[in-house]
Amino acid sequence: MNVGRIVPRVGAGAQEGYAPELLYATFNQDYGCFAIGTQTGFRIFNSDPYKEKMRREFKDGGIGIVAMLYRSNYLAFVGGGRNPRFPPNQVMLWDDASSKIIAELEFRSDVLNVQLQRDRIVVAQRNKCIICSLETKPRHLHAFETADNDRGVIAISSSSESGILAFPGRQKGHIQIVDLHSCVSLSSGQQGPAGASATHPEPAANVQRSRSRTKGSFSAEGPNGLQDSAQPSALAHPTNINIIAAHATSISALAVSFDGAMVASASEKGTLIRIFDTMSGRLLHELRRGVDRADIYSIAFSPDGSKLCVSSDKGTVHIFNLDYKPNPEQHMSSGAAMSSGGNVGPTSVGGNGGSNKQSMFKFMKDLLPKYFSSEWSFTHFRVANEVRCICGFGNERNSVVVLCADGTAQKYSFDSYRGNCVREWYRRFI
Repeated sequence: MNVGRIVPRVGAGAQEGYAPELLYATFNQDYGCFAIGTQTGFRIFNSDPYKEKMRREFKDGGIGIVAMLYRSNYLAFVGGGRNPRFPPNQVMLWDDASSKIIAELEFRSDVLNVQLQRDRIVVAQRNKCIICSLETKPRHLHAFETADNDRGVIAISSSSESGILAFPGRQKGHIQIVDLHSCVSLSSGQQGPAGASATHPEPAANVQRSRSRTKGSFSAEGPNGLQDSAQPSALAHPTNINIIAAHATSISALAVSFDGAMVASASEKGTLIRIFDTMSGRLLHELRRGVDRADIYSIAFSPDGSKLCVSSDKGTVHIFNLDYKPNPEQHMSSGAAMSSGGNVGPTSVGGNGGSNKQSMFKFMKDLLPKYFSSEWSFTHFRVANEVRCICGFGNERNSVVVLCADGTAQKYSFDSYRGNCVREWYRRFI
């Protein structure tokens, strides 16, 4: 899953085609719901079938960032908009069952992104990624230094059995992979593993708590209530930390598969999406979005990890197949295509439906520039109005739901064999 700030927090109405009241939009961990932050509050929707589930309007300001915890009543907020409800350096944990803030965390600098897992709150700042416990008395557990991360890029696995977190490394283009489930206690004088860019947890300037522990409200799924830990804040450090040199330029988007086995990344250049094994750091796939520079807005794995969708400022959403097995006759087909005078651009070779498109000169990849060994998406579509958007996979097989900065949600279905795409519905949520 990837969080995208699809409208700037200040001056949201300044760009043509943007909904002036919309500040933020994000999917929950399984894309089954999405939440939006507005100038006056927040709203929750079911993605597919589309339905508004709830809304809260505040008299005293807007919500610039909202993070969901699956389908539970717990959400995290950061203020934003013309009149922010909360300061930009505070994260508020909201219990919708009681309609009140149950905990707040204050940091020394602005919060750029927040993600929740069943037992963790992950906060991105410009040069730091901070992990806190998700409980009625939140504790600062880890802090990692990063390169400049103005986009607040972070990604965490959705499965409760996996604690894989990905965020930019300290060097440009690098990714840090941390297994939050592999922790050891450290005394105040101990250091982490060699080469790790972690620091001791940075104390918040102020952490306030409430003991409200009401169970879920607007859905049946999610935790049974936050735990109340009476343990003192002890230093702990993950023992499994990988550093991946993924790109030559800064990281612009990240996504971790549901089971935490894979991480997908894009750089600010936006032409390639690379997928790595999170444990070994091995490159699994190199996928080409295009040849022109692009701003990648979101990357999302399908729940089974077999497909990947990517949205960009080109107004398109590309879908890649990750479990395609090349046909042994592919080289022969490529040679035949070359002798018959085919073009050198991307084309589906090998005769297998659903395969990513490849150059017919791929069999000569050792002799030709890297471009000719690229894999292109097996299908793509252009969103209505060509506005900024984020994407996630729909409830139905071979479907994608798109949230757009003009305040619309759109569903597209695709034929996994032929690659045809059809828009199923178009709804305005604000």
